Parts: sequence; structure tokens; C-alpha cells
Amino acid sequence: MKINANFNERVVIRPNDYKWVNSPTSGVTRVILDRMGGEVARATSIVLFKPNSAFPEHYHSGGEEFIVLEGVFSDEHKDYPVGSYVRNPIGTKHSPKIGKEGAIIFVKLRQFDRGDVLQKNINTKKASWYQGAVPGLQVMPLHTFETENVALVKWAPNTKFNSHKHFGGEEIFVLEGSFHDEHGTYKKGTWIRSPHLSCHQPFSLDDGATIFVKTGHLNCYT
Repeated sequence: MKINANFNERVVIRPNDYKWVNSPTSGVTRVILDRMGGEVARATSIVLFKPNSAFPEHYHSGGEEFIVLEGVFSDEHKDYPVGSYVRNPIGTKHSPKIGKEGAIIFVKLRQFDRGDVLQKNINTKKASWYQGAVPGLQVMPLHTFETENVALVKWAPNTKFNSHKHFGGEEIFVLEGSFHDEHGTYKKGTWIRSPHLSCHQPFSLDDGATIFVKTGHLNCYT
């Protein structure tokens, strides 16, 4: 299966574009954002776990990275409340078991470099923000490995950033507010994947924005 598998193309998926499909496990549905492979695949998805659902034990043969968008995601190791950013490197395993709140996660599978072995669990509701490159911008670093960088970026209302080029591409998921650039407007729940050497000049309006952003990881697919 190939969905949005050409990494030289810019892709935007808004909440109105979501197509929820059932997973092989009862009570678990997902929106496939990009995918290369069958049920075990290099994939980026939004996954909804209904209350009291469970997913069989599985190994992360290519790693797993996710952020909890709603509810509480749980496994035998820990409960991960909304805002949790988790990295499970290659070779880890778990058995998700969701409680009465249910959960929605944004998740990326089988996208780890073999040298990227650091396991992480960051509660972004409690972690520190740092001043960004321009006034009105705050950054919460989450992970760095070689050219790959992952962070949350908070945009105060009416903040403008410089035009810039993305070496290795850029991937954004809008967590709060609305994000803007010269190409369009992206409200909460929008996913944007921009290819290697793409360029834009982003800004926020009166509602500001908080985004999950990942850069420098797509050049290997060009």
C-alpha cells in the first residue's frame, strides 16, 4: 500500500479531509496520512482508541514516535496523558490498553535510524518553553538526532517569521489555533508535509497557534 508516498510532493490534510478506517483491532480506527507497506509499514497516522479498547502486544521493528492529542494513552509501562510526547526506539515492545477516557494519538512508525536509540517520555504540559528566533515565538525542544529535529512551537497572536528553506523537509501537525503561510491557512488538526528544500514564510493571526514540528528527516526519501 502506498499513500502520499512521494516525498517530493507537498501534502496538506485538514480535519475535513479525514477518512477514518478500521484497524484489524476492534475499537481502534485511524486516519492514514502517509504509508508505505502493508499492515506493518512505514506510516504516519492519527489513531483513535475507543474507551476500554486494547491493542495486541507488538514490537517496534522500526521505532515508534507519538504525541497524545486527546484522552490518556496507556500500556503496561505507564499512563500517558494528553500532551505526552513518546519515543520508543527499535526493538521495544508494548501492549496498549486504553482506559475509560479513550485516546487519540498522532503517531509515526518505522521511521527511526538504527543509531537513534534514546527512549523518551516528555509531558509537554509541564516542560519548559524557550524564546524562539523572533519575538512572539516560543520553542520546546523534544528530540534531536543528526539532521532530525523535533519540537513544539508556540506562536503568539500576530507573529511573523522569516522566509526560510527546509533542508531535509518539514512536517507540521497543528495542535492549537491556526497556522498560516503564503500557501494557505491550517487550523487545528491539520497535517502538512513539505519536501526537501521547500520554502515558506509562516505567520499567525489573532488566535495564535501551537504546532508539533519535525524537520530534517525527509531528505532520505527524495
